[in-house]
Amino acid sequence: MSADSPAPSAARWTSDLALAVVFLTRLPLRLSGPLAEDAHARAMGWFPLVGAGVGLFGGGAYGLAAMAHLPPLPAALLALGAMVWLTGALHEDGAADVADGFGGGRDKARKLEIMRDSRVGSYGVLAIVFSITVRGSALAALAEPRLVIPALLAAGALSRGGMAVIARFMDPARADGLAARQGRPSPGTVALSLALTLAVAVAALKGLAAAAVLAAALAVLAVAWQARRQIGGHTGDVFGAAQQVAEAAVLLTLAATVA
Repeated sequence: MSADSPAPSAARWTSDLALAVVFLTRLPLRLSGPLAEDAHARAMGWFPLVGAGVGLFGGGAYGLAAMAHLPPLPAALLALGAMVWLTGALHEDGAADVADGFGGGRDKARKLEIMRDSRVGSYGVLAIVFSITVRGSALAALAEPRLVIPALLAAGALSRGGMAVIARFMDPARADGLAARQGRPSPGTVALSLALTLAVAVAALKGLAAAAVLAAALAVLAVAWQARRQIGGHTGDVFGAAQQVAEAAVLLTLAATVA
């Protein structure tokens, strides 16, 4: 083996991280060469790091709003708006589809049909309204940028760290959906995702990390349990719902702990 043998691994990690950025955000990164069959599954290991970047972007928006002497609630809504713009409302759309499907479908087939429909129903609208209201209120309760920025950083990572776990231990609900095409991540990918999640949470929150991790884990488990009960597995929309619920749970926990 040559002295340059680690290079392919480094190149693969860079490619996987770039794919994670492309998948979770609207940043116009260019991917070089054809994607490997398991590329999307591998990219899930980097989701927490990308999520931390999304949270930092929102935290920057909050800091600028605070510098402009905006009150906490308008600043919080601007921070959430910045994150929605960066992600293209990917997770909000998934949460809305899940709410419509689980709330309006009579059986698994009908629920999946509703979730695939591009139209948003009353359950979906309410899910988005509740998500923005809960997260915005929690950020406004934290108020100070020195608290809001690390909270968003940690929540961004924690709310995406569970996606690889769901994909690893749950079957796709449909054979032809996005989740099925992504594939099942390896144990190493799941370990990377969890390691990055914990590292970001501890670095950002220090003594509050344990409570935030527990809140995120319970939220992801609750969404996964509902998905298994309602449609027998996961979909891309379920990932979005898990992200939204986990992020809200983390921010509420931090707001309650700091207040």
